Amino acid sequence: MHDQSHTAADWYENRYRPAKARTGERQERFETLSGIEIKPLYTPEDLAGWDYRTRLGYPGEYPFTRGIQPTMYRGRLWTMRQYAGYADAEESNRRYKFLLEQGQTGLSVAFDLPTQIGYDSDDPIAQAEVGKVGVAIDSLEDMERLFDGIPLDKVSTSMTINATAPILLAMYIAVGKKQGVDPKELSGTIQNDILKEYIARGTYIFPPGPSLRLIVDVFKYCADHLPKWNPISISGYHMREAGATAVQEVAFTFANAIAYVSAAVNAGLDVDRFAPRLSFFFVAQSNLFEEVAKFRAARRLWADIMRNRFGARDPRSWVLRFHTQTAGVSLTAQQPLNNVVRTTVQALAAILGGTQSLHTNAYDEALGLPTEASAQLALRTQQVLAYETGVADTIDPLAGSYYVEWLTDQLECRIRDYIRTIDEMGGALAAIESGFIQREIQESAWRFQQQVESGERIIVGVNKFTTADELQVPIQRVDRAAQLRQVERVRDLRRRRDNRKVEAALARLEEVARGDENTMPAILECVEAYATIGEVCRVLRKVFGEYRERVVF
Repeated sequence: MHDQSHTAADWYENRYRPAKARTGERQERFETLSGIEIKPLYTPEDLAGWDYRTRLGYPGEYPFTRGIQPTMYRGRLWTMRQYAGYADAEESNRRYKFLLEQGQTGLSVAFDLPTQIGYDSDDPIAQAEVGKVGVAIDSLEDMERLFDGIPLDKVSTSMTINATAPILLAMYIAVGKKQGVDPKELSGTIQNDILKEYIARGTYIFPPGPSLRLIVDVFKYCADHLPKWNPISISGYHMREAGATAVQEVAFTFANAIAYVSAAVNAGLDVDRFAPRLSFFFVAQSNLFEEVAKFRAARRLWADIMRNRFGARDPRSWVLRFHTQTAGVSLTAQQPLNNVVRTTVQALAAILGGTQSLHTNAYDEALGLPTEASAQLALRTQQVLAYETGVADTIDPLAGSYYVEWLTDQLECRIRDYIRTIDEMGGALAAIESGFIQREIQESAWRFQQQVESGERIIVGVNKFTTADELQVPIQRVDRAAQLRQVERVRDLRRRRDNRKVEAALARLEEVARGDENTMPAILECVEAYATIGEVCRVLRKVFGEYRERVVF
């Protein structure tokens, strides 16, 4: 019988090293997706000096490491919010009603590229993209069709829209008013996060200065008129999809968030007036423990930033509320059914990490838009996790794991280092303009790709366990007739509406944009006169100009 080891060092020397010498290990180095080296074993010695009360505390209390609500999922499950939208408003409306019937608890609207960058469907620059990656919305009429039969006081709606976010929010307010819903009763989120567009996604229109002005205008307007609305969803998702690590995802997101909060405070807004409605958007990748630790570290760090950096006094301002989406970049066109497994693990990470809202990708999204059947299976994935696994029955079930707590601390420390570096550069805008953030993401993406190509990192079905015969799955295709219908609708609208009223509203918007009044009331006036998104953006382009990307090598 062996004597027991008394310390980790004893165990390493007397048990682990001899065993490793005899049998070897699967690989030379084990690490997370962020490159954090993983030791063979974690013990209390890895948490020397670690204090439960300051590092963890209790759910619903500062620093919120264990969750933002005292009851978490025992009280209410996360919002199951499947991202959807394609073709025209009628097609998307049918999909929304189908998902709501299947048990979805919140809507999430995907807009097509012309809508995202402020062009009407009949604009020559737009026609090849109408309805392709989301729904085409040209005017208030389209928004009315999109939410036909869906009471806006009964659902929460998230809209993935950035450069044109104030216009889409104005349309949503206008639809609510037509339904008899007071704007104070509207609940939901607009993404409205332009800085990450300059970094990773590209659907910007205006230069940073005017873009930040529009964002602050939305903050002010929502604080006064839409108390249940989240005026921004500060997004790490797209930077992670572009190749950022988990550390970079949170660090760059928080650097952007610090820029937004600073801009609002500098414009005279009290931090506690808007901070409780800030929301965030992160990815859930496949490295289960790193993702759980990331979410926990992010909550703790954001609470510290808001309380100690910005002096927020309202505890609601310290709370990190976030939506999570499983990783689109992890989906493979090869052996697409494997994506069901990937998505399930990623969704589990988001739940164990304490997300408020979750979208699970469909297995066929590496090939095209989700079909009705694949979208239903993606939703069922969340429902099985919620109702059959027990993972929602206790709060923060991985707390106290030596590995998870060590990894949470590691991530927080590395995220802080990045934020400090960006602060020294002058903040997020300076770090973007110098190309620092873009370069960091590009280098991480390159390293990951090198690991895949060398076989150091295994992607099942892609660089290992491949098959000659690929499974053919049905692909959702956008009907060309729906695109042509949309083009005709916007032309017909221009013939039918009161064009003098439209011109007057657009002239008023130009006057406001040239001054320093809040632009939201003037945008709402344009929308209610049935001005199109392209017409509103034409006025703003004329006043603000357009941003041209700085190429980073």
